[in-house]
Amino acid sequence: MKSTNGAPLIKLSLISLLLGGFSIGMTEFLMMGILPDLSTSLNISIPEAGHLISIYALGVVIGAPLMVGLTSKQPPRKVLIGLMLMVCVFNGLFAVAGNYPLLLATRLLAGLPHGAFFGIGAVVASKLAEPGREARAVSVMFAGLTVANIIGVPLGTYIGHNYSWRYSFVLIAVVALVAALAVKVWMPSVKSDSETSFLKSLNIFKHKELWFIIGISTIGTGGFFAWISYIAPLMTEVGGFSSNSMTIIMIVAGLGMVVGNFIGGRLADRYSPLTTITCLLLSMVAALILTVVLIQFKPTAILMTFMTGAIGFGMIAPMQMLIVQQAKGAEMLASSLLQATSNMGNALGAFLGGLPIAAGFGYTSPEYVGAALAFTGVVFCLLLVVSYKQKARNLAVA
Repeated sequence: MKSTNGAPLIKLSLISLLLGGFSIGMTEFLMMGILPDLSTSLNISIPEAGHLISIYALGVVIGAPLMVGLTSKQPPRKVLIGLMLMVCVFNGLFAVAGNYPLLLATRLLAGLPHGAFFGIGAVVASKLAEPGREARAVSVMFAGLTVANIIGVPLGTYIGHNYSWRYSFVLIAVVALVAALAVKVWMPSVKSDSETSFLKSLNIFKHKELWFIIGISTIGTGGFFAWISYIAPLMTEVGGFSSNSMTIIMIVAGLGMVVGNFIGGRLADRYSPLTTITCLLLSMVAALILTVVLIQFKPTAILMTFMTGAIGFGMIAPMQMLIVQQAKGAEMLASSLLQATSNMGNALGAFLGGLPIAAGFGYTSPEYVGAALAFTGVVFCLLLVVSYKQKARNLAVA
């Protein structure tokens, strides 16, 4: 796609989506790095602070289908700008909220635009790309999440620990405003997909294969979030790292996520999305158990931080491909649905991971919860394989 003067717009358009992904990535993952600081500031327990992770994920689950449904007939460019402005406003309100209930409410609202932005953004990115480069274009947008974990989250963690966590969320609001302006300036007009109404696109839920994919995304990815939700107390209280080291640790985790994001996409291209996801979930089980064993040694603790981050984000591209393949004709809804289900995994992992901590089992206990969730995801993968084979047999007979 070119502008009216013939200059290519794709690069700057994708950068605007990357900036949006960056701001959302900071919104989602910064909380993990500053959890102890926020807990101390508000005089609440670590598990209570962890509810701010879960409530955000709930906002994503609610907002993904709601925002897509409400804006399905609107120009995507206009919708993307509006979603970024929501990220800006609600993170700004979170930064100034004066008590725990208000923090919960604004955190819930901040999650509403998350799924819709990535769902609509993925479809727009694929339209802006040259033929045969659609997946790469989409990966640029999702790279915003990984870059956030290398730059944004460590920076926000440093600010939150040394100054105030409130300043960190002001920073997110500023980045989101910049992203909204970038979309307005750099994003060309793209037509809305209006051939299939939102109500008709809901027919994808009639297929049991979609529900197995939802199970993989909701429960299987919960293993990753059970780990990263409590990474700060795990590394400081068990691993013996100082609080100041959390900035470096979050950079290591972010680097792992960047590497995993690109490797996961290539593995899915070479083999298949489902095979890749199954192998990565099994690797997550092993990584979480190894983390418990190796956390007492600083070099191996850092190594496992990198590996677990890579495995967790290695599933993004394969999951995106898997659910879109299953939902032909309703790709935008399916793409946003994936964000909703993965954030259900976020909420599930954070909540279940916090239970054994609250019960006094220590900060390594979420790893066992995470391993169980990841293994349950493997079970859903196997059920999906069986379902696909059964459908293939039925077609052969017919």
